[in-house]
Amino acid sequence: MTTKKPTDTPSDPGTPRAPGTPRAPGTPSDPGTPRTPRTPRALREGLASAARLRVLVVDDSAFVRKVLREVLGASADIEVVGVARDGLEALEQVAALHPDVITLDLVMPNLDGFGVLANLPDERRPRVVVVSTHEAQSILGLAALEAGAVDVVQKPTALATDQLYELGAELVAKVRAAGQARAPEPLTAPSRTSAPLMHAPVAVRGMQLVVIGTSTGGPQALSRLLAELPGDLPVPVAIALHIPVGYTADLARRLNDRSRLDVVEASNGLALRPGLVVLARAGVHLYIDRTTEGFQARLDALPISTHRPSVDVLFRSAVEAAGAKTLGVVLTGMGNDGADGASGIHAAGGTVLTESETSCVVYGMPRCVVEAGASTTSCGIESMAEEILRWL
Repeated sequence: MTTKKPTDTPSDPGTPRAPGTPRAPGTPSDPGTPRTPRTPRALREGLASAARLRVLVVDDSAFVRKVLREVLGASADIEVVGVARDGLEALEQVAALHPDVITLDLVMPNLDGFGVLANLPDERRPRVVVVSTHEAQSILGLAALEAGAVDVVQKPTALATDQLYELGAELVAKVRAAGQARAPEPLTAPSRTSAPLMHAPVAVRGMQLVVIGTSTGGPQALSRLLAELPGDLPVPVAIALHIPVGYTADLARRLNDRSRLDVVEASNGLALRPGLVVLARAGVHLYIDRTTEGFQARLDALPISTHRPSVDVLFRSAVEAAGAKTLGVVLTGMGNDGADGASGIHAAGGTVLTESETSCVVYGMPRCVVEAGASTTSCGIESMAEEILRWL
């Protein structure tokens, strides 16, 4: 007669186990307590993949495609679902793969990046991060932002392709931000002559200086905002925008063409006057100094920080120059640059306006200001010009 092993002996059904008493090793579960089924491996991997950002890489250079795929693919939350060599292939891949984000070269054969932007579907429209070549293509990069791209990453020239790997952190950060962004509408800002004719009210609150900070979606927001402000604005305006080096001079010219205000790129010692808008030069900080005659701009590469220009640096210098007579404005953008500076304006008795989530491409910078308790009020970009005039 063969004796059964203890592990084959069922527990006595007539003697129920007391709650909390562990089962003997090898005894099966109680019939009334089904075991939680394990998720199949394929399903687990599918769920993980579904949570990752789906990215399509578009560039006519095989080496660039290889590097961007490696750099993006190294992030656990990003999946490169495909690559395309030109705009025609990109549109085919968009239809087949439904990517969340596209990294887009602008100069390509057959169909360029602008052709891609113009033909992306309205439904499930992917967000676009332009990867353009160095400063020479700044005009093209700005035009792409106006055509609906979310952000721009500046890649090295063809003679420095090995430096592409150095773009990894910036590219990944901007792709992630684009994945969280609303796809911006192509810009149809009015020209300087067709802008709404408004007149600034008397500055009853006595504001002396307006400072604006923005990042992702900033060029589009600034274009709309400045086009709606009157040419007789009684205070100067200073802006810090996160954008690649080499872009701000061209952007200032484009903004100037679409506004009744005078818009220029900042330079050392530039006197700030009512109706003048000064755009911080990319790559250096913009400080506002008070002089016996008013305010003037000062540029400095220090301190070394994540962002140059930094919104925090601009806002802090504005408080030192104008104190409670400072009006700060924080528009769309990723990250928290500007939160500390806005808190400084608030603490000094100044006013801080933030763009509301409803119109932000990325509700990051304004949200941080609101959460810090430094926002006086929030509104959509369509109402920001009117709100600024109300608080002057």
